[in-house]
Amino acid sequence: MKKFYITTTLPYVNADPHIGFALEIIQADAIARYYRQKGYEVFFNTGTDEHGQKIYNKAQEQNKNTQDYVDYYARQFDSLKKALNLSYNSFIRTTEPIHKKAAQEFWNLCLKNGDIYKDLYKIKYCVGCELEKTDSELVDGRCPLHPNLEIQEIEEENYYFKFSKYQKPLLDFYEKNSNFVLPEFRFTEIKNFVQNGLKDFSISRLKSKMPWGIPVPGDNDHVMYVWFDALINYVSCLGWPSNTNTRFAEFWPGIQIAGKDNLRQQSAMWQAMLMSAGLPNSKQILIHGFMTSNGQKMSKSLGNVVNPLEVAKKYGSDALRYYLLKEVPTFEDGDYSEKSLVGLYNADLANGIGNLVSRITKLCENSQKEYTLDFTSTKLNKELEDLMSNYSLNAVCKLFEDSIADLNKSLHEKKPWENLEDSFELLQSILNESLYLVKTFSFILPDLQSKVLSLVEENKTSKIKHISGLYPRILV
Repeated sequence: MKKFYITTTLPYVNADPHIGFALEIIQADAIARYYRQKGYEVFFNTGTDEHGQKIYNKAQEQNKNTQDYVDYYARQFDSLKKALNLSYNSFIRTTEPIHKKAAQEFWNLCLKNGDIYKDLYKIKYCVGCELEKTDSELVDGRCPLHPNLEIQEIEEENYYFKFSKYQKPLLDFYEKNSNFVLPEFRFTEIKNFVQNGLKDFSISRLKSKMPWGIPVPGDNDHVMYVWFDALINYVSCLGWPSNTNTRFAEFWPGIQIAGKDNLRQQSAMWQAMLMSAGLPNSKQILIHGFMTSNGQKMSKSLGNVVNPLEVAKKYGSDALRYYLLKEVPTFEDGDYSEKSLVGLYNADLANGIGNLVSRITKLCENSQKEYTLDFTSTKLNKELEDLMSNYSLNAVCKLFEDSIADLNKSLHEKKPWENLEDSFELLQSILNESLYLVKTFSFILPDLQSKVLSLVEENKTSKIKHISGLYPRILV
């Protein structure tokens, strides 16, 4: 079987899951399911990033053992699998022994290649980003992404990675891989960043100040900087380095999906690290935007942080999946509002596909005839493939909406209920086209497929029973 590997970033486990990560993992899940439908063997990875200053500080504030703290939040993130009907088959935690071993081996390879050295570390540092900040990146002396946090000034001896060494190799790689980053404007952004020159970055912290990290090989006074450690999950989840002849060799390189605040780390820092370790570069990086809530940036102080677990519990996984995939432009910022979700649910799911399946199965039941179930149409295959070649998930949802509308319109115009006896071929056609849409777009709405296709069987001739209540209308 052909192989396909996709991974999300690993969310930082210092808070409950939020709608921004739900967007990322649902996008990844839709892509993974699409490739499974095409006959690929898919390895779909996600997990949790569990080291670093921010997590250590939070655990200390709450008087909790740090491992107990991350264990609790890891369970919260893994619970998204059931709540959002996700299909990932790997959940890597950066506190797992397999990951720690991989991170230390990766360090040793970079060290052997001459890309790790010790130097005085004197920087302005945002704990929220877990990244160094230059004066030009600060607004009124604070990080614009975390304006509530004081910028720390750190001076200590750390290990550094020779990022500057990889300016030309990265630019050469970008030149040879014209679709490496999607969307194109993000690719332009990272190319400009690299062209402007690269600074070596710190990859360790003093254990005496920040003990929560993977020990640096051969130096018990230091632990690995969280970004260096976390990025390695993309290969550690494949069993690297102990499994290089099987899963890693079969699936790597893969596709990575990340938010726009991760552009530099995924498409430049990680790629330079891979070059240093002598491993193949990632296949492609997909960058999505940020989520707001009712037009406002989400924050605990405003009380507008959206927990996807609560939304899915209230409206169902398909409702949230469809909203995030259709209403949020795949590569741009998007907004969540409960009112908009309910409106879209009623329009496209309750009145759209739900109404269509209910109408056509009721008409077929009333006709009392047997229908041959064959939903192998190729009507939309080329258009769908073109859209998915660029991962235009919101356009895919629009194609689904339009296809449903066309079938509902056909029923309305031809009025088969007025003469069921002579409408057999029409009903047969619309029934199979409806089931074809349910099956074809199941990577968007997997719950719909399980509800409908459990009641009918392809390649069978039988009488049809009425299927109703797929998406009950929400009264507002």
